[in-house]
Amino acid sequence: MSNIGTGLLLAADVMEDRLFNIDFQLLADATLTLIAVIALFFFASYFFFNPAREFLQKRQDKIKEELDTAKESMDSANALKEEYEQKLREINKEAETILSEARKKALDNEASIVAKAKEDARGIIERANTEAELEKQRVADDVKKEMINVASAMAKKVIGDNMDINVQDRLVEDTLKEIGDGTWQS
Repeated sequence: MSNIGTGLLLAADVMEDRLFNIDFQLLADATLTLIAVIALFFFASYFFFNPAREFLQKRQDKIKEELDTAKESMDSANALKEEYEQKLREINKEAETILSEARKKALDNEASIVAKAKEDARGIIERANTEAELEKQRVADDVKKEMINVASAMAKKVIGDNMDINVQDRLVEDTLKEIGDGTWQS
């Protein structure tokens, strides 16, 4: 056992020297390991990371392009929506204007029809008044003639047959003047 114990002591001594003392072999191994890691990194970067980066960049560009397209579409849709809303407001205003003009025309037509009806009614009333005046005048003339005939008949009876027609007319006229036009016309 002493051999084993001595071997362990020697290994511990050697290990102790190596842990605290950097030798050439350790530096060479560390340098080769570092070069291998760097070479492996560049190799992996060139063959694995760059394609992955390019794929991710392409995907990011595509997503950005789709977002830009979607934003443009949204802006276009909003512009169209605003345009249609504006047109709808204009159409509503135009419809209101047309309805207002139609109402105004209807009121104007109504006013003209009423005015024409009133004018026609005035004309009818004037014609009726004129006809009534004419009828009144005609009746008055008829009454006057009848009175003249009655007066003539009376005068014939009173005066007799010796009176001529001119004298009779003069007597009737004098009688009518004495009575007055207002008396027998009312």
